[in-house]
Amino acid sequence: MPQNQETDTSESLYTLYRRGMELLEEGDFAEAAVPLKEAARQAPEKSSVREALGRALFRTRRYAEAATEFEAVVETHPVNDYAHFCLGRALTKTGETGRARHHLALASNLRPDRRDYRLYRERLAASG
Repeated sequence: MPQNQETDTSESLYTLYRRGMELLEEGDFAEAAVPLKEAARQAPEKSSVREALGRALFRTRRYAEAATEFEAVVETHPVNDYAHFCLGRALTKTGETGRARHHLALASNLRPDRRDYRLYRERLAASG
């Protein structure tokens, strides 16, 4: 019986994640945050869920909450350039420019081929 409960939880988690991703892809960011938040509650160790939730929160201008999600991803995956980039962007929006510079620099250094990372890094450096 415990095995069935485990399977049910996995299916539920997967269903929540897929529904959230579909809504995210459709541009319904506020609605996407609902199942993704529940999925993150069920499995806080899942970086894919936390990253998707961070994206939904960022797009709904909930920058501090988005930063929390991206920070959780970079703590467990320190070479995830996209998570560093998103964390830097979210921190910029919350006014934490020192921390934002650090994460934008990491993203840019991890993926020097990404022009967008470099542009945001330079833009923040030029602003003060």
